[in-house]
Amino acid sequence: MNFEITFLGVSAAMPAFGRNQTSQIIHHHHENYLVDCGEGTQLQLFKFYKKMSKIGHIFISHLHGDHYFGLVALLSSMNMNQRDAPLHLYAPAELAEILWVQNKVSGTFYHYPITFHEIDSTQSKTIYQNDFLTVQTIPLDHSLPCTGFLFQEKNRKKALISEKLIPEFSIADKVALKGGKDVIIGEKLYKNEDFTQEKRSRSYAFCSDTKYNERIVDQIKNVDVLYHEATFLNEKAAEATAKFHSTAEQAAQIAQKANVKKLFLGHYSARYKTLEGFLEESRAVFPNTFLSLEGETVEILDK
Repeated sequence: MNFEITFLGVSAAMPAFGRNQTSQIIHHHHENYLVDCGEGTQLQLFKFYKKMSKIGHIFISHLHGDHYFGLVALLSSMNMNQRDAPLHLYAPAELAEILWVQNKVSGTFYHYPITFHEIDSTQSKTIYQNDFLTVQTIPLDHSLPCTGFLFQEKNRKKALISEKLIPEFSIADKVALKGGKDVIIGEKLYKNEDFTQEKRSRSYAFCSDTKYNERIVDQIKNVDVLYHEATFLNEKAAEATAKFHSTAEQAAQIAQKANVKKLFLGHYSARYKTLEGFLEESRAVFPNTFLSLEGETVEILDK
């Protein structure tokens, strides 16, 4: 079961040096989830071969334009492509009014159902779940109400220990073992626990615009991959705080306190042409840091 994140846009307030504004695709068990939709997101989808028709759920962290200005265009293109599949939109309540006004003045009527889910930035809450995954909001500390999103797998089917399997097991026996059941062949009982092991549940935390905020640490504890904004380098720490943003060093401090496995930085300010300084600053605190780069897909592995 693949669990992947593709970075479509990694820039902060405006596009700069070939970097587009915030947007990501999370792929899990045949479902595609779009997180934020900055200007030009649909062009990025085309560029990186991600079909907009496959997106069933869109999550918007907050209503600064660099996180949702691409949404009207994307919804319109879905409409022109004769989409009929339902779409679920999770966002601050005011976005529904914005879309209503835009559609009213342009005479737009969607030919597919859109269900709007209002999100509350003041508390963590499960806003979506299916048989395999849950999505929770992460309250952040920004100049507008803002939430991150925590994607967590539910309990997964057991994995077979291949070296312990015996030739007598049929395909049906193996399916039963993966489903947690014992198997009887003839009069002999083969216990599930002797031939299987638990599959680890994986997790991804998307922490959009926020100043340094230790209150999120408990919620994102031990996640496999953390994306955390790093708008500035530490030389601009005072400006970062004043503008409710973080530095690369501060993102690393959060990753270290939360004991995450990997940290990906993003939301780079347009004042920085190159990004090597972000990596250097963060790795001094949290060595397993990486830059989010457009078009890059990160797979969260079982191990």
